[in-house]
Amino acid sequence: MASEKVETVIAGNYVEMERDEQGNSSSAKSKFSKLLWHGGSVYDAWFSCSSNQVAQVLLTLPYSFSQLGMLSGIIFQLFYGLMGSWTAYLICVLYIEYRTRKEREKVDFRSHVIQWFEVLDGLLGKHWRNIGLFFNCTFLLFGSVIQLIACASNIYYINDNLDKRTWTYIFGACCATTVFIPSFHNYRIWSFLGLLMTTYTAWYLTIASFIHGQVEGVKHSGPTKMVLYFTGATNILYTFGGHAVTVEIMHAMWKPQKFKLIYLGATIYVLTLTLPSASAVYWAFGDMLLNHSNALSLLPRTGFRDAAVVLMLIHQFITFGFACTPLYFVWEKFIGVHETKSLFKRALARLPVVVPIWFLAIIFPFFGPINSTVGSLLVSFTVYIIPALAHMVTFASASARENAVERPPKFLGGWAGLYSMNIFVVVWVFVVGFGFGGWASMVNFVRQIDTFGLFTKCFQCPPRKA
Repeated sequence: MASEKVETVIAGNYVEMERDEQGNSSSAKSKFSKLLWHGGSVYDAWFSCSSNQVAQVLLTLPYSFSQLGMLSGIIFQLFYGLMGSWTAYLICVLYIEYRTRKEREKVDFRSHVIQWFEVLDGLLGKHWRNIGLFFNCTFLLFGSVIQLIACASNIYYINDNLDKRTWTYIFGACCATTVFIPSFHNYRIWSFLGLLMTTYTAWYLTIASFIHGQVEGVKHSGPTKMVLYFTGATNILYTFGGHAVTVEIMHAMWKPQKFKLIYLGATIYVLTLTLPSASAVYWAFGDMLLNHSNALSLLPRTGFRDAAVVLMLIHQFITFGFACTPLYFVWEKFIGVHETKSLFKRALARLPVVVPIWFLAIIFPFFGPINSTVGSLLVSFTVYIIPALAHMVTFASASARENAVERPPKFLGGWAGLYSMNIFVVVWVFVVGFGFGGWASMVNFVRQIDTFGLFTKCFQCPPRKA
């Protein structure tokens, strides 16, 4: 009975909003628009998480396997997949705790999107808010940068008449149109299509690699150097750290308390894409991948490969929106237009957010190495260390544990088991992800700058034939 009351408190405003929507949407046009545009179900959240979790990184995982070796690559994917699902669960618990407390105080979130830094502020105070805001925004900023870099890297394999930097200019302008998508409610059809696109690309990589077969004299020598080993590991840490937008996706649900296992379900599906594709490409090309961070660059050009490139371009546009939308919200709140009803005003206000993303993508066009750097320095704190620490501090007192809206799963051994898990996550990610991973990825990143230079026009492009 108590759980039913909690559900009513948490989901109340959403139920009212849904009913209002239904009451005002009797026409066929409105129903069709709602079907494609306005989502808030468990399925919408699952599609959003799955689609957002594996984007351009699908193309760099074979590169990581060449650095790690086959066995370590598989183990790290499974390990970080489970760890990412665990911290997504912690974020969900903290969101529910925060929202329940606020709605008991009669706070209405009907026209306000709750974000991670606000959860930290409400539960732990302004210092936690500032730390969370810094790491989250910086990660999402570079996450958007990575999508732009990936767009330029991919389109080059279809049309190399323009260099990658020029393609970055073009796709920066295209991705700026995401300012017109109001919130994660409105990604319903995009999330669904995005997941279909990555599914096609993953299985194309797998099947095409087996059909191509192993290249002559293929070598699988990884791991050979510690720098490469930990660089590859942090790219996988980055892969399963896509839940920097978890709170915004959860907030877009009619019943956010149902989110708890959605991320785990999304991770399991993503593993069915990443494990076969990365393993197959590494099996076929081996150490050649060390100098080809984009797996598509090694496969022969066919209609199927071109289709994969086009689909990944569209998906990267979607993922750019996923990464950038929380930044739009932060900026709207900062300048005071977040709760305005005018979509056009909000879109204009959002445009300045795109400019630094565009600029950074032109400065650091290092597709592949930049993933590991972002993973070690930003993802490690944003979606692993901070949620685990925040959960432990929030429920440190006996009264907080007694009055917790969500209690630990029994199979973990109650609060003691939960705290043990959190301590393990914090120590592991800090030492291995941030420590060794940060060292390795920065060494590799600096090496790319020394080799290619900043503002390079065409990163890892083959020499043009005379």
